Amino acid sequence: MLVIGAAAVAGVLVYNRVQERATRRQAERAFGSQHADVLLEVSPERREPTLGPEPQATTKPSPPADPRIDYVLEVRGTSAGAIRPDWPALQRRFSRRAVLTEAGGKSAHAALQMVSRNGVVSEGDLVEFRAQVETLAAAHGGQVSAPSMREALAAAQALDRVCADVDVQIALHVLDPAETSIRHEGFSVGQRPDGVTLVLDVPRTADLARTYATMVEAARRLGGRVVDDNGNSLDERALAAIGVEVESLRGRLAEIGIEPGSPLALRLFS
Repeated sequence: MLVIGAAAVAGVLVYNRVQERATRRQAERAFGSQHADVLLEVSPERREPTLGPEPQATTKPSPPADPRIDYVLEVRGTSAGAIRPDWPALQRRFSRRAVLTEAGGKSAHAALQMVSRNGVVSEGDLVEFRAQVETLAAAHGGQVSAPSMREALAAAQALDRVCADVDVQIALHVLDPAETSIRHEGFSVGQRPDGVTLVLDVPRTADLARTYATMVEAARRLGGRVVDDNGNSLDERALAAIGVEVESLRGRLAEIGIEPGSPLALRLFS
């Protein structure tokens, strides 16, 4: 009975996180702006670290396009360098999901990320992106070769459905802890009126098993009562059952060729 109870607790935790993702999407589609800069905004569902030093902002180069999540156009007859001065306006229009890279010689790749935590890009946006790239290319003497939009959208929607099932965050709430100072790496830490909350963002976390074990040990060291989102106490069996579920999620991500915490995962689950 204890094992069954622990497994049930783990299942409730994961189910709650999946439901949060679906609810967040529905709210965004109903009330959010279609053209918000999702890379510069923080989702209200994601808990960011609030204890310890703030990370320093760094500027990173644009990631390469990946056909699994990007609609990639081949631009021939001109280079990315020639198009780049006109690219920022297009990038702002598509919330910085647009990527321009060199492809060697007088050619370039222009891509639009189709899948993220906000769902799948609309057909209208995809049509507009392709038209704008064609206009830019023509202005510099180039031509565009594009894959089928219908097939690209169908593949993106299939990937999105799979990702929805593995887009899980695990939260451990420590009530009335003996201390609130904690060193953390790989998981988020936030204060609450009656304690501390530790959150593991599964698809965005590298080395999941080690990071989850570290988070559990950190929760123990705080010295309070560890509970789930519903206030149910999490004993050693329940914590172990959650660890098994975390490993299962890692395996399901691996089945679709996504390594948790990899650059691809960070883009896809953003």
